[in-house]
Parts: sequence; C-alpha cells; structure tokens
Amino acid sequence: MKRILSASVGVMLAVSAVAEGYQVNTLSARQGGMGHTGVSQKLGAESMYFNPAGLGFMDKTLDLSASVNAVAATGKAKVGDKWYETDNDVSTPMMVSAAFGIYDNLKAGITLYTPYGSSIDWTNNWPGAILNQSVKLSTFTVQPTVSWRITPKLSVGAGLMVSWGSVDLNKGLVNPATMDAMLAGMGQQAKFGNTMPASVNLTGNANVAFGFNVGVMYDIDSRWTVGANFRSKMTMKVKAGEARVTYANELARQILESRLSLINEANFTASMPMPAVFSFGVSYKPLPSLLIAMDAQLTGWSSYKNLDICFLDENVSAYNQHLEKKYKNSWALRLGAQYSLTRRFDVRAGVIVDFSPVNKDYYNPETPGMTKIEPSVGLSFRPMRNLSIDFSMLYVAGLGQDNARCSYMDLLAAQAGGDWVRSFEADYRVHAFVPSLGVSFSF
Repeated sequence: MKRILSASVGVMLAVSAVAEGYQVNTLSARQGGMGHTGVSQKLGAESMYFNPAGLGFMDKTLDLSASVNAVAATGKAKVGDKWYETDNDVSTPMMVSAAFGIYDNLKAGITLYTPYGSSIDWTNNWPGAILNQSVKLSTFTVQPTVSWRITPKLSVGAGLMVSWGSVDLNKGLVNPATMDAMLAGMGQQAKFGNTMPASVNLTGNANVAFGFNVGVMYDIDSRWTVGANFRSKMTMKVKAGEARVTYANELARQILESRLSLINEANFTASMPMPAVFSFGVSYKPLPSLLIAMDAQLTGWSSYKNLDICFLDENVSAYNQHLEKKYKNSWALRLGAQYSLTRRFDVRAGVIVDFSPVNKDYYNPETPGMTKIEPSVGLSFRPMRNLSIDFSMLYVAGLGQDNARCSYMDLLAAQAGGDWVRSFEADYRVHAFVPSLGVSFSF
C-alpha cells in the first residue's frame, strides 16, 4: 500500500509544470500586435501590467481598456512510429484595466489579468495517459497600482498583486499492459490494450497569494525611452484538493477498487511557484509616426527545483513526496514596431523568442515546453477620438523537443513486488494561434 500511495501522488506533477507550457505571452490586444512589448512604452491603464511607472505619464483623466485572447493550441507527441494529437479547448486569457489621474504627476488604477492559463487534452487512452489525459489551469491577478512622475522625464510605479487560481486534472493510474499481464496470470482473456483501466480526476483551488509589481521609466530624450520592471515571486498553494477515481469498465472496478479506494479518501496539498520576472525595455521613435520597441524578460524558473506533496490525513502523512523538477531560468526576447498610417489607424508587427526552462529528462506531456518563435501582427482603429478598437494575431511555433522522457511508478507492478519504475519517452511538437480583441476608452 505504501508504494501505491507513493505512486499516486505523482499525478500532482501537472498542477505545477503546466504554467511554463502556456505562460501567457499575450494579454493586451494592442501590444500583442507588436510582440507584446511594453516595458518602455506609455500605455495608459495597460502600463499597470507591463511597467507601473508608465502610468505616471498618462495624460488622460480616465483610461479604460479590456482585451480578451483565444489560445487555440495543438500539441503532438510521437510515440514509436505514431503521432498523437491533442483535442484542446480554447483557453481565454484576458486583461481589464482602469486608471485615473489624481494630480498631474500622480496616477492610480486597478487591473485584472490572467498571468497563467492552459487547456490541454491528450484524450483518455493515448499511450501517455498514465502521465496526463487532460488538464485545465487558470490563475487570476488583481493589481491596484499607483505611479508618481517625479520629474517630467522620470516616473516610478508600484502595484500589489493579489492572485488565486484553480486546477482540474485527469490522468491514468494503471498501466494497461501491466493490467493485461495480471489478467493473463489470473487465466482471464480480457484485454485492455490502450484503454486506461483506471483514471483519477484532481481538482483544487489555490489560496490567495500576494506579491508586488514595481517599475521605473525614463525619457532619455524625445526619441528614446528606457524602462525596467520587476514582478515578485508568488506561491500558489492548493490547501485541500479533492480526488475522484473512475474505471474503464466493471471488470476494472472489481479488480482495482480495493487497491485504489484510499486515493478517493485522501485530500492533498501542493504548491505551484509563480516565479519572479525581471524585464528591461527600450523604445525609439525615429519618426513621429513610427515606434520601435524591444523587451528582454528573465523568468526565475530556477526557483522551481521540486514539488512537495503532503497528505492532510495523518494516517497517510508518512507518504508525503518530494519530487524533483530542476527547471532553469529562461529568457524571452521581444521586438515590435507600430506605424500610424493615419490619425485613426495604426498597424503593428512583432516577434517573440521564448526559451524553455524545462529539463527534458523530467518532461511530462501536460507541459509540452520547448523554445518557441512567436510572430505577431495587429492594428487599431479609432472611430472616435477617445475610442480605440484593437486586434492582433499571434502565432506560436514550437521548435520541437525530441527524446523527452519522464519516469513514473507502475501501481500494479509495485504491489506485485516487481520492477515498478517505468519510463515514457516521446518527441513533441506544439503550435498555437492566438487572436486577440480589445477596446479602450479615455478622456
């Protein structure tokens, strides 16, 4: 029973690592068109996310903006000579912001955004179902912000990040090949083949976590602006997640229920780091109608060395787990440009290079993490002087990850006293389309 419990907690791997797979790279429909740059740009209410210091340069009494994105992602895994493809729902990261002036040099506001989110569905009976069938992760952050323009050229800003989230995960519990071998030993002819005999659904809500977002922005001259932004690390903690086991058929239930029933009774706790992010940006206006911007972002994924799982029931607390992840810090480089064709119409283009922090020797398919190239285009139309309608399209092109592997524990083999450590290896590919629509109003 100890080995069964120890193996069962491996399902919690997906609670954490999915954040890297689709750490949200586009929240603003306007900025998404120019590679989601913004650290050194004066964006009004949207500056609260990119760099709170930019809010201090706002020249409006009130600025309102909202954006919604539709992430349509497809993952593929090659196992042996066959490719398997995800059947994903569309995830919808978003951002809503409101800012207002207190004095000419003092501004404040509040923004709501989704810094992490993912929806991936490998289906119930693909070869890697023992590691992941599907997962949905969502996080939300509310950030009240204040910004002070100390001099006409220099501004600072700070915001309090208040975050919470939820996870809904499905994965297999029993290796079908081991189940077939056990049935053959019992003289039964039933074959599960690729059908997962038993699966578990894990759901949990994370407690509220607190952090801060601070920044500085400086106009070197009328053409050059530089900015820096730091978002602190936060830890999302699932205090009392719930587990529910399902079976492929009545035969699987009869054989496995006595072995797996304890999982139904044991709540779990786990924590997911939302690592610190440091960004630096520079923008340049060679012409009054042309803006060029570049951002460099370093995410402190090296803080994610392991995942600790703890059971709430004292009777099974001896089976708490310490799971290695071994992520590394990673960079994202962004380049974008905006050109004003007329006083009502702007066009944009950009590109993001997002380097993966995932260790391919600890690679779970719920996070098809890999280095990605992400080109984007966008436009804005102002039917009225104070109203802007924004659209962008981002394409995520994963560069692929070959020979990625992950170890897992085979429940039935563990109970039989055999070799209970298995390895799953595959080649992965991923791509996504991310259209975004936004609207902003100011006066």
